[in-house]
Amino acid sequence: MVAVVNDGMCVGAFRKLEEDLSLNLQEKQAVVAEVSAQVAQAQTIVLAEYRGIQVADITKLRASARKSGVYFHVLKNTLARRAVQGTPFEPLAEKMVGPLVYSMSADAVAAAKVVFDFAKTNDKLVIKAGSMNGSMMSAEQVAVLAATPSRDELIARLMATMNATTAKFVRTLAAIRDKSETATAA
Repeated sequence: MVAVVNDGMCVGAFRKLEEDLSLNLQEKQAVVAEVSAQVAQAQTIVLAEYRGIQVADITKLRASARKSGVYFHVLKNTLARRAVQGTPFEPLAEKMVGPLVYSMSADAVAAAKVVFDFAKTNDKLVIKAGSMNGSMMSAEQVAVLAATPSRDELIARLMATMNATTAKFVRTLAAIRDKSETATAA
């Protein structure tokens, strides 16, 4: 008698496939080391459940994350928990349950913004929790963080303001010069 798994694969073949997909000890240590390095540089980590998302959609999300400088990966929760041990993100470990995608960024806003913007267009990506500089955030708090301007946007606004002030000063000086030239010519 052959036991059948949902998609018609026999249990023996399923176990063999499961063994092939599992990581050995060195691979697990390498993953933990890589994630630990990202955690050490991160200001923000956002956890989101990705159940039921199409591959094409997750590929678009990965591209968006890469463009924004966000480390975006699906990880085994046990390995992610080990990576955050002893860091300010350790309280986040209790939220690491279920099929999660991990977003980490050195920019305090980038990870939240990338995940939140995608979640607005795809209801299957559900933000579960986040952490910024050691403080836990709920999904609502991640949404508020995503709404704040990024560091680059703030710098651009500051530079535009500074440039506008300087430009106005130069125009005022030019107007005074022109006025004095017309007064001396007359």
